[in-house]
Amino acid sequence: MLTIMTVLIALVCVLLMGAVLIQNPKGGGIDSTFGGTASNQMFGAAKSSDLIEKITWGLAITLFVLCIITSLMVGSSGGEVEILTQ
Repeated sequence: MLTIMTVLIALVCVLLMGAVLIQNPKGGGIDSTFGGTASNQMFGAAKSSDLIEKITWGLAITLFVLCIITSLMVGSSGGEVEILTQ
């Protein structure tokens, strides 16, 4: 189960990196990245940037929740840590 969670976290990380890299830091959004005016006519600049922003927030929240769940799984199955003293 821990392996599945790790793979899910890695997948969400890659998707989150892609969503962040698609965004234009100067406010142009996805319309200037993928074709300029043609995609501006198809999607509209505001709607495409809103969609990418929602996807980014959703992936960030998913990553946070998966990390918390995984740490709880590791903490509950790990048992006690033995401290060696001399």
